Amino acid sequence: MQPPLWRQLQLAATALAAIRSGVSGTVAFENVEAALRPGVQSLGFQVLRWLGRAEALRRHLAKRTPPPAADALLCTALALAWDPASAPYEPFTLVDQAVEAAKRNPATRAQASFINACLRRFLRERDELVEATEREPVAQWNHPRWWIERLRRDHPRDWQRVLTADNLQAPMTLRINRQKTDFAAYQLALAAMDLIAKPVGLAGLQLSRARPVQQLPGFAEGEVSVQDAAAQMAAPLLLEGLDLAVGAPLRVLDACAAPGGKTAHLLELAAGRDLEVIALEIDAHRSRRIDETLARLGLTAQVVIADAARPEKWWDGTPFDAILLDAPCTASGIVRRHPDVRWLRRESDIDQLAAQQAQLLAALWPLVRAGGRLLYCTCSVFREEGSHQIDAFLAHNTDARLRPSPGHLLPQSTGNGHGVPDNQLGEHDGFFYALLEKRPG
Repeated sequence: MQPPLWRQLQLAATALAAIRSGVSGTVAFENVEAALRPGVQSLGFQVLRWLGRAEALRRHLAKRTPPPAADALLCTALALAWDPASAPYEPFTLVDQAVEAAKRNPATRAQASFINACLRRFLRERDELVEATEREPVAQWNHPRWWIERLRRDHPRDWQRVLTADNLQAPMTLRINRQKTDFAAYQLALAAMDLIAKPVGLAGLQLSRARPVQQLPGFAEGEVSVQDAAAQMAAPLLLEGLDLAVGAPLRVLDACAAPGGKTAHLLELAAGRDLEVIALEIDAHRSRRIDETLARLGLTAQVVIADAARPEKWWDGTPFDAILLDAPCTASGIVRRHPDVRWLRRESDIDQLAAQQAQLLAALWPLVRAGGRLLYCTCSVFREEGSHQIDAFLAHNTDARLRPSPGHLLPQSTGNGHGVPDNQLGEHDGFFYALLEKRPG
């Protein structure tokens, strides 16, 4: 049976309060009972996408910020109800159930009358209140002010389009495992289940509507994986032009490899050719995801738990032909899928992460053989984690040259003319790619 709406609002508000305290959205929603999680997460994601507007409305409705639990419930209701066209339920119903949620929770019971008064006033004065918040950038774009300003500086022609895209629901994109099936066969399998998909990127299929992975044909058998079209570019970029057919095995390192999607894609593209892949991950818990991914797909790699920035602890001294460095970053390019990221990040995080990225580049570059390559990528739209990082690296490493690379891929971009085919549908996350080649000695 469908749980009552007031209960779902309670749980969505609890998740919002946790995120505001610094807990990731993934953890916050995983703490919801499994049977209730899909509905609560759906409501919670919508709240996070419109949180800037909700907080602005709350400031107009209340002179003082209420206690955290009450404020989270009030902002949850406002985020869901402010725009009747996108509201999951009638605004009056949302208000009524939010008040019920307040009454039934000991943490908010004392503020139930206050929440009721604010929300009833919102229903009466909605148009005037929304108009008043239109002049506030955080309310208009639903991102922190520093994020808006930095994006405007980094991408002066595209910043508004990026912010708009961030507030849309991301499509579900699949990567076909060509060792086990092909596009035509898999599209027929989807059609038999009344699922429509269209080709995207180099090896992807985008579903017309998302489905639980357990319902995808051949998923358990490893015929397909879920991976955004931008992320699917990594393995082909790294391997294109490398001879996988003759001679000694090609040694490839996937640094920062969890959860294993790119490791698996590298092995899928090898298609039986001699490719030795080491998947490196510093987090033992996350490394288990790599093992699970490879097991489902029937693939094998050497999974090593170690810090990529300290090769002396794990490297055997044999140079790599290719290294994939999917570096830790702000994740500013994937906020369509993780709308909590924008509210968790602080501007100071960018400098800290950029320093970590530079450290990883410096540590891994000596491990590349002469004539080999390193693909640096981040799921970020900020230039300090992308083009600025690579400009600084090239300035200090004269043995490196930049091969044709996509550079910054912005959410829903349609290509940038740098010689690497982008997804012409423009349906992908924000990413940055730079393919570096080491000049022969």
